[in-house]
Amino acid sequence: MIAQIVTLQVRPGELDGFTAAIAENAAASVATEDGCLQFDVVATAADDHSFVLYERYTDEAALAAHRATDHFARWTRAVGRYVVDGSKVNTVGTVTVHRG
Repeated sequence: MIAQIVTLQVRPGELDGFTAAIAENAAASVATEDGCLQFDVVATAADDHSFVLYERYTDEAALAAHRATDHFARWTRAVGRYVVDGSKVNTVGTVTVHRG
């Protein structure tokens, strides 16, 4: 399993566009990609313009397949409009110590 944690800061005035674009990407990922196990989009408690994405894939090949989809391409075209530069992507390994 591969997990990816992404932190994003949404530009002022772009929250509606961002939430529509990321919701489409997340929903399509889970619905159409066999290797996408989970795709959560969560606003932080302190700032409704700050988001964390938590994605889980069966393996590196599934993550690569995700990045080759049409819905991911649409997301990457839109992200620059909605998200402040400096987003962070942390891809974590395959070992799960505890899952609740």
